[in-house]
Amino acid sequence: MKHVFKQGTNLDAPTLLLLHGTGGDENDLLPLGQRIAPEASVLSVRGNVLENGMPRFFRRLAEGVFDEEDLIFRTKELNDFLDQAALEYQFDRDNLVAVGYSNGANIAGSLLFHYADALKGAILYHPMVPRRGIPLPDLTGVPIFIGAGTNDPICSPQETEELSHLLKGAGAPVALQWTNYGHQLTAAEVNASAEWFRDVFDLG
Repeated sequence: MKHVFKQGTNLDAPTLLLLHGTGGDENDLLPLGQRIAPEASVLSVRGNVLENGMPRFFRRLAEGVFDEEDLIFRTKELNDFLDQAALEYQFDRDNLVAVGYSNGANIAGSLLFHYADALKGAILYHPMVPRRGIPLPDLTGVPIFIGAGTNDPICSPQETEELSHLLKGAGAPVALQWTNYGHQLTAAEVNASAEWFRDVFDLG
């Protein structure tokens, strides 16, 4: 998978896995990673699917309707890539925190839904429920921040609440941050997630 890796100055800090939204690439969220944890290593990945020329992490059948078969395949593809990248770049595979926006948040959510030890934590901006009707792995001790908009036309507040409920039901401590905006990423939720990250992972 096309990607950028940048070694951080604090090797004890979690490595940030940056996952862009539809139409983004591996450079989009680098400033965001710098804002959340400037001392952390970052692995920023480009999705392998194209939709009308725009990179994504998995196919969809329509707006808000995921291609589940492709989602499962691409989630395994990403998880396998993370295993390989940890060996190549010598970062701790068990100390990886995803930071995803929109489509990137959805593939991060799918990692959480499908693989018990894929992530140490996650920051999900405007995520949807990746799959329904499947048992989730034990997510006890996997902290998750969700940023959501009360007027989000793509991801309704009900969808956000459902995802939060499912993650909490699997044992994950979930922090939910609402803003009165739509689907765009706001400074308020970025600031809140950065503060949450420092507190949760004890980075001072």
